[in-house]
Amino acid sequence: MIHASQRTIHRFKRIQALLDQLHPDNPPQALIVPGSPEPCDNIIVFPGSFNPPTKAHIALLKQARQYTRQHAPTHLYVAISKHIVDKEKVERALLLDRIMLLETVLHHHLRQTGIMLFNRGLYVEQAEAVQRSFPKVKKLFFLIGYDKIVQILDPRYYDDRDTALKELFSLAEVLVVPRAGFGPKELEELLHKPENEPFTRYIHPLPFSTTYRNMSSSRIREHPDEYMHDLPPEVRRFMLYTRAYAPPLHLTNGTEMDYYGERMKVLESLLHSSSDLKHGPV
Repeated sequence: MIHASQRTIHRFKRIQALLDQLHPDNPPQALIVPGSPEPCDNIIVFPGSFNPPTKAHIALLKQARQYTRQHAPTHLYVAISKHIVDKEKVERALLLDRIMLLETVLHHHLRQTGIMLFNRGLYVEQAEAVQRSFPKVKKLFFLIGYDKIVQILDPRYYDDRDTALKELFSLAEVLVVPRAGFGPKELEELLHKPENEPFTRYIHPLPFSTTYRNMSSSRIREHPDEYMHDLPPEVRRFMLYTRAYAPPLHLTNGTEMDYYGERMKVLESLLHSSSDLKHGPV
């Protein structure tokens, strides 16, 4: 179910070794995947599950890159929190597969964009992790959708909202992009509510084409065949090859074959093998 070269298996093991270092009970921690640029100066971090990566993710990162050209030199990173993924132990696609897939996508569409891994899921914890792990970073921006800024400003998520927000915005600022039917007008109205105005200088709208605003990873997972056009070619190939989001195959003998489930078992075996034997080309 998995055909991987010695080099690819070695890469799987290196990334898994990083993931094994990230424990949710440890202080906030951030690591970068080997090959990513070392975080320094100004950085933009785009957190998400990327399950799977879509054309909207690529377009959003490109829009962020345009933003950086108007400001001081800024490095881009996509980021995944292992803590959130761990809540669903058997979530498909596997975190390891997603990271490897992100590497491929970024290599073809957004070179010099790094991959960052966190052990915590809250933005303030991730900001603390960047500060703790990468002291050369001068300024941190989170790249988020409109739905996330609504959550960040919602008092229901806090015991003391203003104190929590002051802590967050002392460490980071946010770039907000439109999502679905919510655009610049709705963001402006949200930011001009009296309770939110003290924090508006830390929140920056980022324009985003309506072409991509309705694309959704969850929609693709639920209806992969219907929304294949929302995916970059590298992701389409991965999905066709691994059947990561497809139901089990019905065989002629009346049994079912869980193709991705078998891949998960083989990958687990490879990760715990003591040698990097060649298993054929990817």
